[in-house]
Amino acid sequence: MNGRNPRAKAARTFKLGDKVYLPPVSKSPAVTAENDPQLELFEGGARAVNRAQRKEPEFLKRVEREHAESRAIAARLPEGVFFGTSSWSFPEWAGVVYSRRSSQAELAREGLREYARHPLLTTVGIDRSFYAPIPKADLERYGSQLPSGFLCVAKAPAAVVEPTMRQRGGLRERNPDFLSASRLIDELVAPFAESFREHTGPFLLQFPPAPPEHRLAPREFAENLEQFLGALPRDFSYAVELRDATLLTDDYRRALAAHGAAHVYNFATAMPMPADQERVVPLEQAPFALVRLLLPPGSTYEGRREELRPFDRVSSPQPEMRREVLDLLRRAVERHIPISVLVNNKAEGCSPLTIRVLAELLAEEGLRSKV
Repeated sequence: MNGRNPRAKAARTFKLGDKVYLPPVSKSPAVTAENDPQLELFEGGARAVNRAQRKEPEFLKRVEREHAESRAIAARLPEGVFFGTSSWSFPEWAGVVYSRRSSQAELAREGLREYARHPLLTTVGIDRSFYAPIPKADLERYGSQLPSGFLCVAKAPAAVVEPTMRQRGGLRERNPDFLSASRLIDELVAPFAESFREHTGPFLLQFPPAPPEHRLAPREFAENLEQFLGALPRDFSYAVELRDATLLTDDYRRALAAHGAAHVYNFATAMPMPADQERVVPLEQAPFALVRLLLPPGSTYEGRREELRPFDRVSSPQPEMRREVLDLLRRAVERHIPISVLVNNKAEGCSPLTIRVLAELLAEEGLRSKV
């Protein structure tokens, strides 16, 4: 993920084979709040948004103090290091990131402006694109809230990265659009190029575990992935996240290297620790690095959510994870590789406070003088 984005502005059309794609063309079915609960949060419908906000001086004072302390930490960080959270719409972060109590829906719509003022929050994940294409007006609204050069990491649609489709009755069928470059371009790359180019960082390709009957052999997955990456526009960056450890192979590493894509060093349920992943896919293989801190290995999403709510404090520190992330940060800085770390609440309990801990530890090492 390049610093303040010196890359040239992308064209508004993309050629894939003999076909020219004009953004945006969505193949997704219509999504409503009735069939996708995510949409209600992001669209800010009347049912979800509480616009009668109360100013709460205690939150404002806490945020001002947090900004002052974080600004001092940020001043000692080496260049090329970016911290952010997997998403931003958490009311529990009042007093940590936000200066007042807001609903989840309002933060999803308008929270980026205040989020981006936090001195240590210099990138962010956009999960919404995993569920459905983001309308042009919403991308433009996001962009209007962000400072120049602030880059976001957007997830590829589930329709492109999930090998199966859920059917009625819980049955699953093979997904004909799995690893479809044209669909990724239509639903994500082209709309972002048109309406969100200044803030487009790496596109995140998150591959979940597949049911046994639809699971590709590791070599077949790597071959298909290489073809897919080779068909994507080269003026964007791509990062691949695995949730199945059997796919982390030398064939996979070579597929990434062939097209300059990065491996996501994740802290996740069914994956080895980040240091073990880096032994397979070396940090220096790609021009940028991305780390995602999600769940301790062996834990579950639902279990961690219930254990760690309300996400307003670090209640489950992970010392080994911190050591490994700091080592990745240290070596990325030494090799002049831009590196971004995205943190989920379920890693330790509160993403922004985990980021503060990691930033403090990195700043203490005084890496600025070494680069």
